Amino acid sequence: MKNYKKLQNGSDIRGISLTGIPGEIPNLTEMVAKDIGRGFVTWLCKKTGKNAEELVLAIGRDPRTSGPKLLDGLMYGFGPYGCKVYDFGIASTPAMFMATQFPEYKCDGTVMITASHLPWNRNGFKFFTPEGGLNKTDIAEIIKYAENEDVGFEHIGDPTNEDGHVHRLGKVVWAAEKADLMTLYCDHLKKIIIDGVGRGETPLKGMKITVDAGNGSGGFFATRVLKPLGADISSSQFLEPDGMFENHAPNPEDKAAMHAISMQVITKQTDLGIIFDTDVDRSAAVDSRGFEIARNAIVAMAAALVAEDHPGTTVVTDSITSRQLTAFLEDKLGLKHYRFKRGYRNVINKAVELNAEGIDSQLAIETSGHAALKENYFLDDGAYLATKIVIKAAKLFAEGKKIDSVLEGLENPADEAEIRIPIVAEDFAAAGDEILEELAEFAKASEGLSLEEPNYEGVRINFNMEGLTGWCLLRKSLHDPIMPMNIAADQKGGAKKMKEIMAGFLGRYEEKLNLGVL
Repeated sequence: MKNYKKLQNGSDIRGISLTGIPGEIPNLTEMVAKDIGRGFVTWLCKKTGKNAEELVLAIGRDPRTSGPKLLDGLMYGFGPYGCKVYDFGIASTPAMFMATQFPEYKCDGTVMITASHLPWNRNGFKFFTPEGGLNKTDIAEIIKYAENEDVGFEHIGDPTNEDGHVHRLGKVVWAAEKADLMTLYCDHLKKIIIDGVGRGETPLKGMKITVDAGNGSGGFFATRVLKPLGADISSSQFLEPDGMFENHAPNPEDKAAMHAISMQVITKQTDLGIIFDTDVDRSAAVDSRGFEIARNAIVAMAAALVAEDHPGTTVVTDSITSRQLTAFLEDKLGLKHYRFKRGYRNVINKAVELNAEGIDSQLAIETSGHAALKENYFLDDGAYLATKIVIKAAKLFAEGKKIDSVLEGLENPADEAEIRIPIVAEDFAAAGDEILEELAEFAKASEGLSLEEPNYEGVRINFNMEGLTGWCLLRKSLHDPIMPMNIAADQKGGAKKMKEIMAGFLGRYEEKLNLGVL
């Protein structure tokens, strides 16, 4: 019996697609992709009311070497039902959504084959319709259809194109129509920059901009967006797609990745650095001094850009943002900060919900670099955020200023730490709930501690002791038997002291937690 539920990762599907790492056996194979492809078609037929042969679909992928095989697998699911399918080759996740919007394609549904920043042996699927990315309930329904061909049969019916296959090197495949999405997407971004800067067809002339794509899909931003607009991109690095990611992880949250681009900006003396994750739905930046504009700072940057046209709007963020960021958003920019939950779909959905309730929210953003703007379909698009940053940097460049001036007044915690505590109890969800409930009572009863309210994820404690102030958030992981603990102190060395206090509380759960990480 098929069981694909373990492949669901919130609103995505992720799994092991290649051998090569001891103990990791592939569970996302060509034939699994076939079932998931059929499940997606079934789901779309139900959603749209169309017959399968009326659907227009598209597939894109990041550079992982398992991508072409998984594309063939999806086509095993799509092809027999007669769907029209475009193969966009190496693409970005946001561009795959735009294929549902560009009149040249107007796709009913698209699939991006990617596992984001995960290692080379992993892969996965992200799905889009013209309404945006799918939610976890949609993914669960697709998996239900994938596991059993008889479930949802009333929506998809019998295959109508079983003889539509071709032979490729002796292998039976269903072929998609190769098409060029990325030129259209790059032209879209170039026009936004030209219109935004307002200095003709080469508005970036004289600027030196470093792009680090980490050998993912994002190299196009340097060569096909910035360079045609006049920017000097000669300092850019790791632009060539390479699914082994041998230089560094394509991940703006990775310390080695951020160090690599910071050093490149410093040594090449450039005006701005931009770094992407593998599939370009996340980005971060580096100023001309090599200082990272990431985590809290990328939230502040995005918010500052939004504030120019939408004063007083509400910014929805994930749960681990700092008190200093809240002060910058509310006191410096005059915005409202809604600190919500981890998970990019969570912050996006909350911003959409607030707007439906009549509360203006123009930005939903995670400290991971997922940034979704209302003006851009609430799509978490790393290249779109980078485009907004480049526009601002170009305007400041013309005035003899640098991008760091946007963040003037933003303070950072003096000391930070993140500890991921494994839950070893068999029922890890129940154990996590018990620990959080008792932690809340502990904080209420302890002098110098107080609960952050409102709070929407885990337990967030404020420390207000003599010589020790800051906060700690303990929560359950979205998907794994882990309790991440984030600590931020206002004093150097404060994170260690706060960790010791938390370790004193957590010590009572040594049978349920692996406390060796503390």
